[in-house]
Amino acid sequence: MEDFQLKVSTFFEMTPDLVCIAGRNGFFKKVNKSVQDTLGYTLDELLSRPIDSFVYEEDKEITRQSRVNVLNGTNLLNFENRYVKKDGSLVWLEWTSIYFADDEVVFGIAKDITEKKNSQKEIAHKFEKFKGLANHFKTSIEQDRKYLASELHEELAQLASVVKMDVDWIGLKEPNLSEASKKRIQHASLISELLINTIRRITFSISPTLIEESGLDATLEFHSKEFSILNGIDCVFENNHNEANLPLEIKIDFFRICQEALSNIMYHASANKVKISLDEKNGGTLLTIEDDGKGFIPETREQYAGLSSMRERAASINGVLTIDSQPGRGTCITVFVKH
Repeated sequence: MEDFQLKVSTFFEMTPDLVCIAGRNGFFKKVNKSVQDTLGYTLDELLSRPIDSFVYEEDKEITRQSRVNVLNGTNLLNFENRYVKKDGSLVWLEWTSIYFADDEVVFGIAKDITEKKNSQKEIAHKFEKFKGLANHFKTSIEQDRKYLASELHEELAQLASVVKMDVDWIGLKEPNLSEASKKRIQHASLISELLINTIRRITFSISPTLIEESGLDATLEFHSKEFSILNGIDCVFENNHNEANLPLEIKIDFFRICQEALSNIMYHASANKVKISLDEKNGGTLLTIEDDGKGFIPETREQYAGLSSMRERAASINGVLTIDSQPGRGTCITVFVKH
């Protein structure tokens, strides 16, 4: 028994982990050298002050609550908090603790995870930086799209309208034209009208200003109806959410994801029905695009530009995109964004 206690004592002192024994009164009863070396205090300083006094102010309340849980019999696993070292700097510790009721002591082992926390903080900082750049580029692209759409609508559509007016004028003012000429005039008028409608449709596709004017729900309702008319595929939109919860950036990205999904359905799915829905779920908004087409194996299409584009857009708004599809069973694409 004495030999075993000696081995335990040797381990207590030699392990690089921080090992301590604390009483119910909130004071250290015993600490190993790693605790002294890590925090920079002498043994007397560590034993003479409440443990709480070494904990970083912002972490004191959660540390107190965890201590209450331990004393009530709940083992503490991987609990992280910050301690203030003697030189004023902070150290992150990850604790595993257990309470021995018979002896009324808490046995705790901690690892210094400061380096890991700093690395995580640096990664998070870089992520926010690149996310900011991505948002900047997205905003810039949307502005360019808006300008191009405006030019198409204001310039080309108006020019096409003038051509149509002139063609119609000739048909009205020149009654003596040959039948062949009249047919050509009628044909030119129809083509001019088709050109105007095509320019308007492309303008909407490039920059859906309707989102800013009427909102995402109205835009998706319009887009669904247009998709049905142009492609002969039944497409419905259901709205079960509060649009006020979504900032403009997310509305635009939801619309772009729908655009890409509908384009894939149009060219690849051989579907008869499509359903787009927006729902409130788990404190966020869920976008769903479902079709009854031929489906596919998602793992075989990951490199496709359309799917990559949707994933990138979802990631840029901290959204989670999932694709559920099987050959012969259609496809369901969802994007979930927390509010």
